[in-house]
Amino acid sequence: MNSAFRDARPRRHPHAPAAWRRRIAALALAWMSTAALAQVQPLPAQPQSEPTAATPSAAGGPIRLRQTAPAVQAPVNPQAQRDLPLPLPVPPSDFETYVNSISNLGAGKPEPLRRFGSNLWQSTGNDVQDGSPLVPGDYVLQPGDEITVAVWGSVDADLRLQIDRSGRVTVPRVGSITLVGVRYADLVPVLTRRFDQAFKNYQLTAGLAQLRGMRVYVTGFVPKPGPYTVNSLSSVANALSQAGGPSPAGSLRAIQLRRGGNTVATIDLYDILLKGDRSSDRLVQPEDVIHIGPVGQQVAMVGSVNRPAIFELKAGETLNDLMQMSGGFTAVADRSRVSIERLLDRNAGRVAELKMPEQAGVRLESGDVVRAFSAVDAALPLQQKNKLVRVEGEVQRPGEYLLPARSSVADALRIAGGLTPMAYVFATEFTRRSVQASQQANYDRVVRELELQLTRTTSTQRASTPEDAAAMANSKAASERLIGSLRLVQPTGRVVLELGPAATELPDLALEDGDRIYVPPKLSTVGVFGSVFNAGSYLYRDGRLVGDYLGLAGGPTKGSDPGSIMVLRANGSVVAATQKRGSTWLSTGTLDNVEALAGDTIFVPEEFNKEGFRTVLKDWTSIFYNFGLGAAAIKAVFN
Repeated sequence: MNSAFRDARPRRHPHAPAAWRRRIAALALAWMSTAALAQVQPLPAQPQSEPTAATPSAAGGPIRLRQTAPAVQAPVNPQAQRDLPLPLPVPPSDFETYVNSISNLGAGKPEPLRRFGSNLWQSTGNDVQDGSPLVPGDYVLQPGDEITVAVWGSVDADLRLQIDRSGRVTVPRVGSITLVGVRYADLVPVLTRRFDQAFKNYQLTAGLAQLRGMRVYVTGFVPKPGPYTVNSLSSVANALSQAGGPSPAGSLRAIQLRRGGNTVATIDLYDILLKGDRSSDRLVQPEDVIHIGPVGQQVAMVGSVNRPAIFELKAGETLNDLMQMSGGFTAVADRSRVSIERLLDRNAGRVAELKMPEQAGVRLESGDVVRAFSAVDAALPLQQKNKLVRVEGEVQRPGEYLLPARSSVADALRIAGGLTPMAYVFATEFTRRSVQASQQANYDRVVRELELQLTRTTSTQRASTPEDAAAMANSKAASERLIGSLRLVQPTGRVVLELGPAATELPDLALEDGDRIYVPPKLSTVGVFGSVFNAGSYLYRDGRLVGDYLGLAGGPTKGSDPGSIMVLRANGSVVAATQKRGSTWLSTGTLDNVEALAGDTIFVPEEFNKEGFRTVLKDWTSIFYNFGLGAAAIKAVFN
């Protein structure tokens, strides 16, 4: 007999009454019965899914079902999640570029027109799975899921059990319970039926502690096709977000969920985006394939509608469907008509006008541009419209002001309270929407011409040695990077006022609607960036030359191109070493002896293929000057 049982047997006491001896014997017998049932023994360490032990508590207390502590998983580091790189901006598609190149489209809206839904997956760099999602009642338990079970009353238990590959969990004194295929809503009833066979007078709750991981495949027109691991409550939209969403050439309205070679669902993301309806967003299962097909016909909706964008249409959808997608007319729209410009009629300049709502059932074609008109804009000629102008910076009362039709810059400054003593008039930024639109169109043309000329230059070169071939390959790659950087730059619409450093007032220009006047405070630094040893901003001092600031930055590096150094003045003008070769101060071909001004940005580009670069584009100064590109644009292009 077990020693514990021997020690627990009642011992006779010669002086104890018979009743006391009988009571002690009964208590000892009850204790031995409980100990025999519980089989109290030291337990080895077990994983979570292994059977656990039952131990008695104090005499008369509940039976305790115990298990070893589960392995603690390393928590997700939120800082590490934040440090992951953000996705690069998706470049505009050909149709987006075409729509935005049409003059006067999206007037009054500085943001370019984009494809509807294109920014759905652009807010963060990585999709973080929900660690505690709401579990629906019809969720079906599968191997790998982990449940928690809490029992109190005659039994005391706090268990964490994982469903094994056979679909079961093992509970001490209860045995194996099959849970695979059980709905989450039925989990507590299933456990209760089994616990009732072993215990009475208890309460039980259960929940889902950890979801199993599973692999799905995302294919088709996505930025990052391939296999992805998601949790068992992930939907098609969750899995798709990990792959970056549909690419510009991928459809948002024909996403197939394939399972075992069959298409079990087709998801239209417009149901979610436009209606908030997720009923078609199915939960995925292991080895599912999410396939994104090519984008369907695209139509642009611009002008006086609540949601101007480029929309993807399904076969049979009409102008009326497009109007609903765009949120309908704005409060100031002319609701009696819209215009349609078809891609085939673009060169001929023909634009069809449709009466609304009589012709709202017209079928649309891919490439159509539909425009809704403003009744307010149509009521007055340009010369009689009020001007909404923003005045910012070193003025007494910065803000937006609605000015009479014939107002000027002086009127705007006067209403804003005038300049403060800290105003640096020389560096004033005056931007205009109409100038920005014109700059953008001309800039796009220049970039296309540059790309064509670089391609021609590269194609005419011949390599006679492997070293020459490698050099040509590097030159071609550099040219492609340059063109890619130029495409990402957008003109600002800045009008260079050609003010002197000592200017105290602005030219009295006539204002246009949407103009912006920003008068910065007096600047005290000069920036040196690019291919130098110690790039940064340095304190401005009167009399210092460009060469002095280059010396403070350690001078140009070995891989720099000193002959292409440029200085971007605070007033928007650009001075480059490639201009005015015959002048006295550029007789050496450098800017070392040019006086630096407060707010200057000195940029030293890296050495580039001179034959393919300078021959094609001899003067960067005109590019950055004529298109109002600032220091940020220069850094983006040359880096």
